Amino acid sequence: MSAPSRFDRGHTDDLMSFLAAGPTPYHAVASAAERLEKAGFRQVAETDAWEGTSGGKYVLRGGAIVAWYVPEGAAPHTPFRIVGAHTDSPNLRVKPRPDSGAHGWRQVAVEIYGGPLMNSWLDRDLGLAGRLTLRDGTTRLVNVDRPLLRVPQLAIHMDRNVSADGLKLDKQRHLQPVWGLGDTVGDGDLIAFLEDEAGLSRGEVTGWDLMTHSVEPPAYLGRDKDLVAGPRMDNLLSVHAGVAALAAVAASGADLPYIPVLAAFDHEETGSQSDTGADGPLLGSVLERSVFARGGSYEDRARAFAGTVCLSSDTGHAVHPNYAERHDPTHHPRVNGGPILKVNVNNRYATDGSGRAVFAAACEKANVPFQTFVSNNAMPCGTTIGPITAARHGISTVDIGAAILSMHSARELCGADDPHLLANALVAFLEG
Repeated sequence: MSAPSRFDRGHTDDLMSFLAAGPTPYHAVASAAERLEKAGFRQVAETDAWEGTSGGKYVLRGGAIVAWYVPEGAAPHTPFRIVGAHTDSPNLRVKPRPDSGAHGWRQVAVEIYGGPLMNSWLDRDLGLAGRLTLRDGTTRLVNVDRPLLRVPQLAIHMDRNVSADGLKLDKQRHLQPVWGLGDTVGDGDLIAFLEDEAGLSRGEVTGWDLMTHSVEPPAYLGRDKDLVAGPRMDNLLSVHAGVAALAAVAASGADLPYIPVLAAFDHEETGSQSDTGADGPLLGSVLERSVFARGGSYEDRARAFAGTVCLSSDTGHAVHPNYAERHDPTHHPRVNGGPILKVNVNNRYATDGSGRAVFAAACEKANVPFQTFVSNNAMPCGTTIGPITAARHGISTVDIGAAILSMHSARELCGADDPHLLANALVAFLEG
């Protein structure tokens, strides 16, 4: 008999709040940590000695979070069940010398992060958010969540061939946002403005990691409100589902055969090669320390890793009604059709037949339908943290996710039921 569903449209409502509260990876992990704290999890510092006690724990590092729940009586060699995701999204990020401008316009100098659909950032009201590093070495989050910047598109009267030839954007010249007027551009104007916004003294900020975001809030869409439009679904949709699933499993009091884990990394959109990325040491370090804190040996660590399975959860491509020929003709994932299993024989996704069986069993237990995604043979296939996690840690990994449209746009589109269907499948997977 299938387990009853734990999540419904109320989960989707909460996802929309999570998206709005997470304009940057730093804000997203802070929001995730807040939810875990309410579920009884406690933060542990990487610089402290760890105890092998049971219960929920989490580590924060920059824009990454790793959280896990140790059941009562878990042996040192108990395997892990991991939900992997990422917190970053393509956007426009502020350069080290941010103050720019010309011809009476004040502008902010930005650099392109990841692979955004650049046209989706034009003529859109943008806020500014991120992390400020202070003179004493501490950090402060800042979020100016109101219309502050705009990348104005050239009028069609000055680009008469744009409709026929297509829009061509130069990343350096055409994507620098305006944020005011003035003939003199003062060095330090933007940072001074953010110091005021954050309630800091002038000159207190000595470093920053800042990025733009659309200030339009997430919203239900459609005649029957069966769609959701919003920013950063790739991949905060999966982070939110993972947090909800981990908290639900920890609260269930079930006799768990595995140690459930959520690992949400930064920098997936740029290759994952950082101390907070999936290609860094963070996940392996946390898992090993968990084993050793419970009195385990290297042999216990090897046994635990050998029995571990990771679901790499990232958004995937729903069939597009206007571009159906771009999809494989026999694989057309639909929104609200349940999570997708991603397969690529060239290991752009990590799924194999054994992994498929694990995911199918979880979906069956949760009474959740699932679909399969395979790229059109004539088109290159994207990738995820899945192959990186499998190769770096020797962990069996399966690539899954929710089907969306407009991936990498400033505003993406998903089905209103898919977030809670994914979360229910993740609960069943973590429970084993």
